[in-house]
Amino acid sequence: MRIKTNSFIFILIILAWFPSCKEVAVPKPRGYFRINLPHRKYVLFDAGKTGGKNLPFSFEYPAYGHLSFRPENGSQPGWFNIEFPKYKAKIYFTYKDVKNNFAGLMEQTYKMNVKNHIEKADAINEKEFNNFKDKVYGVLYDLKGNTATAVQFYATDSTSHYLRGSLYFSAEPNSDSLAPVINFFRQDIIHLIETLKWEK
Repeated sequence: MRIKTNSFIFILIILAWFPSCKEVAVPKPRGYFRINLPHRKYVLFDAGKTGGKNLPFSFEYPAYGHLSFRPENGSQPGWFNIEFPKYKAKIYFTYKDVKNNFAGLMEQTYKMNVKNHIEKADAINEKEFNNFKDKVYGVLYDLKGNTATAVQFYATDSTSHYLRGSLYFSAEPNSDSLAPVINFFRQDIIHLIETLKWEK
C-alpha cells in the first residue's frame, strides 16, 4: 500500500512538473531601426554669403544641413529651408520685418504653433529664450504625439525682426520611431536660436 501511495505521489509530481517545462510564447516588443546621427558641427549662416539676400541676421546652423531658398525666383526672400535629405527632415523658415504689425505676427504664430495642432498633440511644451544682450526673444514649442511637426519656434526683437521655423519630416508622423532624430535636431534648433544675431 505504501508503494502504491509513493508511486501515486511521484506521478503527480511528474505531471505537475511537465507543463511547467513548456516555453510560454511572449510577443516581442516592437522595435525600430537604429538611426546613425552625424557628429555635431556648425557653420555660420551669413545672408550675404549664403544666397539669402536682404536677410538681416546671422546664426550658426548644422554643417550637415543644406540651405535652399524658396521660391527660387526670389519673390519671397524671407522664405528658406535647411534640409537634411538623409533623414527626410527639413526646417522651414520665414523671416518678416516688423512694421507696426507685431501683434498680428504673434497671433499668426499662435495659430501656426498651437491652434492648428492642439487636437492632434498630446501636449505642447514651451521653452522661452531671452537674450537681452542681442535682443533675441522667443519661444520653442515641443509638440508631443503624432503631429505633423514636432518642434516649432519664433524669435524676435519685438520692434524690427521676426523669424519663425518649423521642423518637418517627409514621413508618416510616428513620435516613437522619430524620437531620436527629433531630439537631435531640436538641439540644433536651440543652438541656432542661441547664436542668432540681428543686423542693426
